[in-house]
Amino acid sequence: MLAWPLSARAQSVPVIGFLNIASRAPFATFLAAFHNGLNARGYAEGKNIAIEYRWAEGDHNRLQQYAADLVRHQVAVIAATGGTVSANVARTATQTIPIVFVVGNDPVREGLVSSVNRPDTNATGVTLISTELLKKRIELLRRVMPAARKIAMLVHPQTPSAQSERLDGQRLIEEAGLELIILEASNESELDNAFDSAVKAGVAALLVTADGYYTSRRAQIVALAATHKLPTAYPWRQYPEAGGLMSYGPHIADAYRQAGDYVGRILDGAKPQDLAVRQPATFDLVFNVKTAKALGIEVPYPLLGIATTVIE
Repeated sequence: MLAWPLSARAQSVPVIGFLNIASRAPFATFLAAFHNGLNARGYAEGKNIAIEYRWAEGDHNRLQQYAADLVRHQVAVIAATGGTVSANVARTATQTIPIVFVVGNDPVREGLVSSVNRPDTNATGVTLISTELLKKRIELLRRVMPAARKIAMLVHPQTPSAQSERLDGQRLIEEAGLELIILEASNESELDNAFDSAVKAGVAALLVTADGYYTSRRAQIVALAATHKLPTAYPWRQYPEAGGLMSYGPHIADAYRQAGDYVGRILDGAKPQDLAVRQPATFDLVFNVKTAKALGIEVPYPLLGIATTVIE
């Protein structure tokens, strides 16, 4: 499984290690954006760089093996994508090879960097600050479901940020005077069970956390929400585009483009500790009105008026 392909042994060009917790197909758009970032810096795969892709398919043990493999072969830089788990695994594997991450959580809080403005480690990248946007998603979900009193939150138990997500969710839900049910799932069957548990617990609505594996399984998650008639708020627009009810968050594709740009800068000689962690400047509010109608929900007109995208 960890055999090193011939392309990576060709040392005439720099080799980039691309590490991701999920699978390739659901990340195709994000991967294309990563390439766009590289191309803008003058780098193109197969011309003046080689890229070794490592997709862990949701397997955390495999992710660790892949990170160790990339380090053992001394790639020029590791693009640790798909969330905090990939970044943490890469940081554990090496403190010398430059790492460019794409994470949804606060990289300082997660111990990836000492400062956003000056990372002071071998890692930098892009944070989507999705966890920090949890309060906003709760507010929006309450405006769509004003009668909801019990809300569930789907959390990946193997993600390093899982504990902080639980604590943040519990605090924010209690501040809103609501009850929170934590649902855990780390594979397909556990996702099925989580939605069954939500319905049995009498949950009125659901929040999905910004986990890379969940993003890769968005088709399954959206289908489960529809089957169980469970209104759900998501972190990225890709969910309502796939049939989910609503989302509020930044552009993942733009984050991957910026990560590609940073990888190119490092190949040009920049040091990660001198590259400030980038943060999103704009956020999308997306509603799928067709899904709302199927759930028997009428999204308040003022919300539709401020939405970035309304999917009919």
